[in-house]
Amino acid sequence: MSFRQLVLLATLLLSFWGHGQECSFSLRGKVQDFHDKSPLVGATLYIPELEVSAITDLNGEYIFEKLCAGNFEIEIMHPECRTLIFPVIITRSDTRDFLMEHHLEKLDEVKVVGSLFTNKTNSGLEEQVSEESLLRNSGASLGDAIKELSGVSSLNTGATIVKPAIHGLNGSRILVLNDGVRMQDMEWGDEHAPNVDVNSAGSISVIKGASALQYGGDAIGGVIVMEQSILPVRDTLYGKTVLNGISNGRGGSISSDLTKIFRDQWFLRVQGSYKRLGDQEAPDYILSNTGIAETASSIQFGRKTLEWGVQARYSFYDAEIAILRASHIGNIDDLIRSINSGEPEIIRPFTYDLQNPRQDVTHHLGKLSFYKRFEGMGKWNVQYDFQQNRRREYDVRRGELNDRASLDLELTTHSLSTDFKWDAAEKYEWQAGLIGRYQVNFPNPATGVRRLIPDYNKTELGGFLTGEYKLKPNWNIDAGIRYDFVNIDATKFYQTSRWEERGYDQEFSDLVVEEIGNQLLTNPVFTYHNFSGTTGLNYSKNNTTFLRFNYALAQRAPNPSELFSDGLHHSAARIELGDLRIKSEISNKFSLSYERRYNTWGFSVEPYANFLKDFIVLEPTGVEFTIRGAFPVWSYRQTDARLLGIDASAYADWHPNWRSEHQISLVKGNDLEQDLALINIPPVNLRNSLNFYKENWQDFEVSLISDLVLRQNEFPPNIVVFSPEQQEDVLLEINSPPAAYHLLGLNSKAEFSLGGFGKLITSVVVNNLLNTTYRDYLNRQRYFADGLGRNVQIQIIVNY
Repeated sequence: MSFRQLVLLATLLLSFWGHGQECSFSLRGKVQDFHDKSPLVGATLYIPELEVSAITDLNGEYIFEKLCAGNFEIEIMHPECRTLIFPVIITRSDTRDFLMEHHLEKLDEVKVVGSLFTNKTNSGLEEQVSEESLLRNSGASLGDAIKELSGVSSLNTGATIVKPAIHGLNGSRILVLNDGVRMQDMEWGDEHAPNVDVNSAGSISVIKGASALQYGGDAIGGVIVMEQSILPVRDTLYGKTVLNGISNGRGGSISSDLTKIFRDQWFLRVQGSYKRLGDQEAPDYILSNTGIAETASSIQFGRKTLEWGVQARYSFYDAEIAILRASHIGNIDDLIRSINSGEPEIIRPFTYDLQNPRQDVTHHLGKLSFYKRFEGMGKWNVQYDFQQNRRREYDVRRGELNDRASLDLELTTHSLSTDFKWDAAEKYEWQAGLIGRYQVNFPNPATGVRRLIPDYNKTELGGFLTGEYKLKPNWNIDAGIRYDFVNIDATKFYQTSRWEERGYDQEFSDLVVEEIGNQLLTNPVFTYHNFSGTTGLNYSKNNTTFLRFNYALAQRAPNPSELFSDGLHHSAARIELGDLRIKSEISNKFSLSYERRYNTWGFSVEPYANFLKDFIVLEPTGVEFTIRGAFPVWSYRQTDARLLGIDASAYADWHPNWRSEHQISLVKGNDLEQDLALINIPPVNLRNSLNFYKENWQDFEVSLISDLVLRQNEFPPNIVVFSPEQQEDVLLEINSPPAAYHLLGLNSKAEFSLGGFGKLITSVVVNNLLNTTYRDYLNRQRYFADGLGRNVQIQIIVNY
C-alpha cells in the first residue's frame, strides 16, 4: 500500500471515529460552600478545552449537556471565592459536586473596598497600607512604610533606624507578625528597629491595640501584620523587580522576587533585596556617618489546596547601620554643647564608609506550617518557627578595641503553636489556640565591656479562645480571652555598690549566689501570669456606614531590659538602669470608630482612651561619672498613666480626575501619679494631599503632600546636671521639644505596557521638597543635628 493510500485510510478512519464519538454525555451537580454546604448562587463553571460554560441557579445547581468523552479541566469562579480549577474525566453522564472557600476573610484575601478597616478583627481599629505606598517605600524601613496611616508615628534614631509607634506606644508594646511568625529581635531598645524587609511582604496591616488576641495578649500598642501575597491557582510563572535611585545618601536599592506555581498547586517563591546608602544630608550640612548597607532574602515552597496545605520558609536579614558620629558623646558636657550649639560637633566630607558608632544586625527565620480543612467544621493550623538574632553594637574606642563590639547579643527562639477555627455555622465562629515558646539570650563576654543585658532563659506558654456572633444582618459581636505564662531565669553580675544603692540587698538578698570581689553573682527568676480579654460590637450597612466599638484588656510582662539593664548602652550613649521590682503593666483600652462613605466623599473618626496601670517609663534622671566621663542616666520606673487620643480622616472626589485626602492624629499622655506629661508622646500631626489622575495618560498620577507637625507643648520637666567643665549645676534641656515644622512632598507615577512581557511602572518621589530645616521631637538625634534635607527617589518597577 502506498503512502498516499495510508494517509487516505487514516483520514477516513478518523472521520468515522469522530462521527461515531459519543457527544451526548451530561455533567450536573452543585457548587457549595466548603464550611456549611450552603449553595453558591451565580458561580460560573467554564471548560476551556470545549469553550462551554454554565452558571449555578438559586439552589447552587449547574448542568453541562452534549459533552464528548475526554479529560478536561473545569474552572469555577464566584465573586466572593478564590477561583479554583478541578480536573474531570468524562466517560459517561455523571453527577459531581464542587466545594469552594466562600469565607474569603479567612483566607485574608479581601479587604473592605474603600474602608479603612481590614478583617483581622471584628471590632478593633485596623488599617492597611495601600499597595502603592508599599511599593513606594520599597527602599525604606517598615516604620517608614506604615507611618502614613493615621495614629501611626515612629521613634527614630536618625533616618535609618525607625521604630514604629501606634497611638503613642512603641517597643515591646508593638508586636510585629512576619508571615505568621512573631518577630523576636530585641525590640526593647529605642534604637533597635524591626529586622524585616518590607519587600518580602505582599500586604501590611496595622491593628491599633490589643484586640487581636490570637497574635498575643501583650500587644498593648498594637500589631503590625506582614503577609505574603495570595497565590493564584493556575500553572504560572511571574515576578517583579523594583529599582530605586535615592539622592539623599547617593545610593539606592534593588528588590526582586519570582514565583512559580505548578499544576498540582505546589509553589516556589524566592525573593531578595539590597540597599546601600552613604552619608545622608541635612539642608545645611552632611550628617557624617549615617550610611547603611542592608541585604535580605527569602525562599519558601509548599502546597496550598482548598483542603490542606504545607509550607516551609527561610529568610535572612543583615544590616550594617552607621550612627551619626556627632551623636556619640564622650561625656555630659558634650551633650550640653550639642543641645546648646544647634549644629553637629563633627561634620566631615561625604563617604560611603560605615564607621563607629555603628550596628551590625543579622536575623535568621525558619518556619514550617501545615493546615487542614474539615468539611462542616473548620480549619486546623500547626506551626513551628525558629529565629536567631545577632546584634553587635560598636563604640568609638581606642586601638584594637575599636574593631571589637561593645555589645554583642545572640537571641535564639523556638516557637510551636496550633489553633482550630470553627467557622461552619452561619451566625457564629470560634477559634482556640495554644502556643509554647523557649528563648535563650547569650551576651558575648569577650567585648571587654560590662554586659548591659545578662544571660537568660525565657519560657512562655499561652492559650486563647475567641468568638464572633452575628446578632442581626448588620450587627456582629465578638469576645475573647487569653492567658500567658512567662518565666525568666537570668544569671547576672551586679557591682556590690549598685546592688546596695538600689536597695536590692534588703529585698532580693535570696537571689545572691556568690560574692566575687566587689561583684555579686545573682540568679533572678521571675514568673508572670497575665490575663487578657476583648469584646466589641461591629455595625456595617451597604458598604457605606461602619461603626465599631472595642474594649481590650492587655497585660505585658516586663522585658529583660526593663528588669536587668545596668550600665552604659554604647549605641545610645547613655547609662540605662532597670529595676527588679518592675511587674506586669496592665492596659484597659476603649476605642470607637465611625466611618461614612458617600458618592464623592467620606470621613472617619476614631477616638480612644487607654488607661495603663504600672506603666513602664524610661526617662532621664541624672548623671553618672564613669572612667570614660560623665553620662546621662536613663532609668526605668512604673506609674499609672492615661493616653487619650483621636484619629480622623476624610477624602473628597472633586472631579473624576481630582481627589484630596486629609487626616489628623492627636494623642495626650499623662503620668497620673506625678501629674506630669509622659515622655516621647507624638505631637499633633496633620497630613493633606491633593491628587490628580488621568487614566488615558498611561495611568498618570501626581500628588502634592503636606505634612504639618506641631510643637509638642506637653513634656516632662528637664533635669539639672553637674557640669565638670563649668563646675556648676546646669539645666539640661534634654526633654524640651523642637519647634513645629511643615514639609511638602511630591509623588508621581505612570504605567506602560510591555506587551506580552509584562508592565513597567515609573515613579518619582520627592520628600522635603523645599529643603526645609527642621527637627523631629521623636528623633533621638534631634539633640545633635537637623532632620533630612530634600530627597529625590526615582523608581522603576517591572512586572513580568
